[in-house]
Amino acid sequence: MHDELTKVDIRKMQEEIDERKARNASLRENVRAAKELGDLSENDEYRSARREFNRNNSRIEYLENMIRTAVIIEDDSASDAVGLFDKVTIYYEDDGEERTIRLVTTLRNDVLSDFISKESPLGLALMGKKEGDRVLVKVNDRVSYYVLIKSIEKSDEDPDIPISKF
Repeated sequence: MHDELTKVDIRKMQEEIDERKARNASLRENVRAAKELGDLSENDEYRSARREFNRNNSRIEYLENMIRTAVIIEDDSASDAVGLFDKVTIYYEDDGEERTIRLVTTLRNDVLSDFISKESPLGLALMGKKEGDRVLVKVNDRVSYYVLIKSIEKSDEDPDIPISKF
Protein backbone atom coordinates (compact mmCIF):
# COMPACT_ATOMS: atom_id res chain seq x y z
CA MET A 1 0.00 0.00 0.00
CA HIS A 2 1.28 3.45 -0.85
CA ASP A 3 0.09 7.02 -0.94
CA GLU A 4 0.60 9.22 -3.98
CA LEU A 5 2.08 12.44 -2.61
CA THR A 6 4.01 15.42 -3.90
CA LYS A 7 7.42 16.61 -2.76
CA VAL A 8 5.67 19.47 -0.94
CA ASP A 9 3.44 16.96 0.90
CA ILE A 10 6.55 15.10 2.05
CA ARG A 11 8.22 18.33 3.18
CA LYS A 12 5.12 19.43 5.10
CA MET A 13 4.86 16.05 6.83
CA GLN A 14 8.54 16.15 7.80
CA GLU A 15 8.06 19.65 9.24
CA GLU A 16 5.16 18.39 11.35
CA ILE A 17 7.22 15.39 12.51
CA ASP A 18 10.08 17.68 13.55
CA GLU A 19 7.67 19.98 15.43
CA ARG A 20 6.04 17.05 17.22
CA LYS A 21 9.37 15.48 18.15
CA ALA A 22 10.49 18.82 19.62
CA ARG A 23 7.28 18.88 21.69
CA ASN A 24 7.80 15.35 22.99
CA ALA A 25 10.15 16.38 25.83
CA SER A 26 7.60 18.77 27.33
CA LEU A 27 4.80 16.22 26.92
CA ARG A 28 6.93 13.59 28.64
CA GLU A 29 7.58 16.08 31.48
CA ASN A 30 3.83 16.70 31.79
CA VAL A 31 3.29 12.95 32.22
CA ARG A 32 6.03 12.75 34.85
CA ALA A 33 4.70 15.76 36.78
CA ALA A 34 1.12 14.44 36.69
CA LYS A 35 2.29 11.03 37.87
CA GLU A 36 3.76 12.63 40.98
CA LEU A 37 0.32 13.97 41.96
CA GLY A 38 -0.59 10.66 43.53
CA ASP A 39 -2.87 7.67 43.05
CA LEU A 40 -2.89 6.89 39.32
CA SER A 41 -6.30 5.20 39.49
CA GLU A 42 -7.93 8.56 40.28
CA ASN A 43 -5.47 10.86 38.56
CA ASP A 44 -7.21 12.52 35.60
CA GLU A 45 -4.25 14.82 34.99
CA TYR A 46 -2.00 11.79 34.48
CA ARG A 47 -4.46 10.08 32.11
CA SER A 48 -4.88 13.28 30.13
CA ALA A 49 -1.12 13.92 29.89
CA ARG A 50 -0.47 10.31 28.92
CA ARG A 51 -3.22 10.42 26.27
CA GLU A 52 -1.72 13.60 24.73
CA PHE A 53 1.80 12.09 24.77
CA ASN A 54 0.52 8.91 23.06
CA ARG A 55 -1.52 10.89 20.52
CA ASN A 56 1.57 12.90 19.59
CA ASN A 57 3.70 9.76 19.15
CA SER A 58 0.97 8.03 17.13
CA ARG A 59 0.82 10.97 14.74
CA ILE A 60 4.62 10.88 14.35
CA GLU A 61 4.49 7.15 13.53
CA TYR A 62 1.63 7.68 11.08
CA LEU A 63 3.45 10.46 9.21
CA GLU A 64 6.75 8.57 9.14
CA ASN A 65 4.96 5.54 7.69
CA MET A 66 3.30 7.69 5.04
CA ILE A 67 6.67 9.12 4.02
CA ARG A 68 8.26 5.67 3.97
CA THR A 69 5.56 4.22 1.69
CA ALA A 70 4.89 7.29 -0.47
CA VAL A 71 5.14 7.38 -4.23
CA ILE A 72 6.14 10.86 -5.42
CA ILE A 73 3.86 12.25 -8.11
CA GLU A 74 3.66 15.36 -10.27
CA ASP A 75 0.81 16.71 -12.34
CA ASP A 76 1.22 15.52 -15.90
CA SER A 77 -2.26 16.35 -17.17
CA ALA A 78 -2.88 17.85 -20.58
CA SER A 79 -3.21 21.63 -20.75
CA ASP A 80 -6.96 21.37 -21.41
CA ALA A 81 -7.76 18.51 -19.01
CA VAL A 82 -8.42 18.39 -15.28
CA GLY A 83 -5.28 17.65 -13.31
CA LEU A 84 -3.88 17.78 -9.81
CA PHE A 85 -4.29 21.18 -8.08
CA ASP A 86 -6.57 22.56 -10.80
CA LYS A 87 -9.63 24.60 -9.86
CA VAL A 88 -12.69 23.06 -11.47
CA THR A 89 -16.15 24.59 -11.60
CA ILE A 90 -18.78 21.89 -11.82
CA TYR A 91 -22.54 21.91 -12.19
CA TYR A 92 -24.53 19.29 -10.28
CA GLU A 93 -27.37 18.24 -12.57
CA ASP A 94 -29.52 16.72 -9.81
CA ASP A 95 -29.84 19.89 -7.72
CA GLY A 96 -28.89 22.64 -10.16
CA GLU A 97 -25.99 23.90 -8.02
CA GLU A 98 -22.60 25.04 -9.16
CA ARG A 99 -19.43 24.63 -7.11
CA THR A 100 -15.74 25.37 -7.62
CA ILE A 101 -13.39 22.79 -6.15
CA ARG A 102 -9.68 22.19 -6.19
CA LEU A 103 -8.26 18.70 -6.70
CA VAL A 104 -5.54 17.86 -4.18
CA THR A 105 -3.67 14.87 -2.82
CA THR A 106 -5.44 12.82 -0.16
CA LEU A 107 -3.22 14.35 2.50
CA ARG A 108 -4.68 17.81 1.82
CA ASN A 109 -8.31 16.79 1.49
CA ASP A 110 -10.66 19.29 3.19
CA VAL A 111 -14.19 19.09 1.83
CA LEU A 112 -15.38 22.09 3.86
CA SER A 113 -12.77 24.25 2.11
CA ASP A 114 -13.54 22.70 -1.32
CA PHE A 115 -10.22 20.82 -1.46
CA ILE A 116 -11.26 17.46 -2.90
CA SER A 117 -8.98 14.43 -2.98
CA LYS A 118 -8.04 13.20 -6.43
CA GLU A 119 -8.76 9.72 -5.06
CA SER A 120 -12.34 10.48 -3.95
CA PRO A 121 -15.20 9.39 -6.22
CA LEU A 122 -15.57 12.97 -7.51
CA GLY A 123 -11.82 13.43 -7.96
CA LEU A 124 -11.40 10.12 -9.77
CA ALA A 125 -14.27 10.96 -12.11
CA LEU A 126 -12.92 14.43 -12.96
CA MET A 127 -9.22 13.66 -13.48
CA GLY A 128 -8.30 13.87 -17.17
CA LYS A 129 -11.71 15.15 -18.28
CA LYS A 130 -12.22 18.38 -20.23
CA GLU A 131 -14.38 21.47 -20.05
CA GLY A 132 -17.90 20.69 -21.25
CA ASP A 133 -17.66 16.99 -20.36
CA ARG A 134 -20.62 15.41 -18.60
CA VAL A 135 -19.10 13.11 -15.99
CA LEU A 136 -20.65 10.23 -14.07
CA VAL A 137 -19.52 10.19 -10.44
CA LYS A 138 -19.96 6.70 -9.08
CA VAL A 139 -20.03 6.76 -5.27
CA ASN A 140 -20.78 3.04 -4.93
CA ASP A 141 -22.77 0.33 -6.72
CA ARG A 142 -26.10 1.99 -5.87
CA VAL A 143 -25.31 5.72 -5.78
CA SER A 144 -24.07 7.84 -8.67
CA TYR A 145 -24.72 11.27 -10.10
CA TYR A 146 -23.71 13.47 -13.04
CA VAL A 147 -21.75 16.70 -13.03
CA LEU A 148 -20.93 18.98 -15.91
CA ILE A 149 -17.47 20.55 -16.07
CA LYS A 150 -18.12 24.27 -16.59
CA SER A 151 -14.52 25.49 -16.41
CA ILE A 152 -10.98 24.44 -15.58
CA GLU A 153 -8.42 26.83 -14.15
CA LYS A 154 -4.97 25.27 -14.43
CA SER A 155 -3.01 25.73 -11.21
CA ASP A 156 0.33 24.77 -9.80
CA GLU A 157 0.76 23.20 -6.40
CA ASP A 158 0.12 25.71 -3.62
CA PRO A 159 2.43 24.99 -0.66
CA ASP A 160 0.10 27.00 1.58
CA ILE A 161 -2.64 24.37 1.36
CA PRO A 162 -2.25 22.66 4.74
CA ILE A 163 -2.03 18.94 5.29
CA SER A 164 -4.95 17.38 7.14
CA LYS A 165 -4.50 16.95 10.88
CA PHE A 166 -7.13 14.19 11.14
